[in-house]
Amino acid sequence: MAVVEVRNLCKHFDGGRVRAIDGIDLATGAGEYLVLLGPSGCGKTTLLRTIAGLEEPTEGDVLIGGQVVTGLPPRARKIAMVFQSYALYPHKSVLANIVFPLRAAGVERGAREERARWAAGLLGIEHLFARKPRQLSGGERQRVALARALVRDPTVFLLDEPLSNLDAKLRTSARDELKRFQQEVGVTTVYVTHDQSEAMGLGDRIAVMSDGRVRQVGAPVEVYDDPADTFVATFIGSPPMNLVPHGDVLLGFRPEHLLPSEHVPGERLPVVLSVQRMEYLSGDRHVYGTVEIGDEPTRVIARLPATVETPVRPGERHEFAISVGRLRFFDTGSGTRTDPVRLASLPAASGLGA
Repeated sequence: MAVVEVRNLCKHFDGGRVRAIDGIDLATGAGEYLVLLGPSGCGKTTLLRTIAGLEEPTEGDVLIGGQVVTGLPPRARKIAMVFQSYALYPHKSVLANIVFPLRAAGVERGAREERARWAAGLLGIEHLFARKPRQLSGGERQRVALARALVRDPTVFLLDEPLSNLDAKLRTSARDELKRFQQEVGVTTVYVTHDQSEAMGLGDRIAVMSDGRVRQVGAPVEVYDDPADTFVATFIGSPPMNLVPHGDVLLGFRPEHLLPSEHVPGERLPVVLSVQRMEYLSGDRHVYGTVEIGDEPTRVIARLPATVETPVRPGERHEFAISVGRLRFFDTGSGTRTDPVRLASLPAASGLGA
């Protein structure tokens, strides 16, 4: 049974002119870490808030634990939500912040403090009990917010961009802590982010969203290697997938699969790369240039790892290639994935490397 499920869920604003959620069907497994990923305005936070009961759907239903909870208030849904701002009470101590939901529920003092110490022990923040939120770092405030959610013993965690207020270095360590924490407690988690690194690092599955709809759901390796359409292909990956017009299709290939010819064994598609500029990032060389298919040069990016030592300089032309097995094919009009096309049947295929 799915822990969280939405069926034909819609949320419209402004008299129906704005479709923040537009007919979504989605379900989580027990203990799953599901990440909602997409650009700003795609509907991911509205979807999370509708699951939580903070927004009422225009159409469709929300189910938690197999029960329809549409119309029920958040407190009746057995969920806990951590917001981007953490929403801690500034005048209360860390301990008082953590036990607040238990106190509001009438839990006896000894029991709520025992529960708070258990949650704080999981997150390593017991030593912070006497401090106020202003005395904490961003990462510490995040852990306090998680502990406050955890003491409620929820069926589902809903996390709305909880790392967005942290600096880049702290986000990396906090991401690791979040993953280990979720694995330890085993609670089904729905996590919202626009950061693909967070999504790829945290999610058991990723739901990629755009314009109020889910474009693809799958494991990180699946959405990266086999994107369902050109939106997913270019949103996931840094640098994004290259898309090159070729007859009636778009040829898609990841930058790390565009390599000097001598590094591409087996069946391959040869191209000539006209190098325009280069960047050195984390030991890799990012090579920006163009390839020509017929009379139309197309801008592409190649990512060369440190193990590829082929000299490549701006202003030069080099023989590169892509393994045929790494090519993905998309319809030029709709952008959706299509079946592989035999390269010999494509216009000018034999002239790509000429």
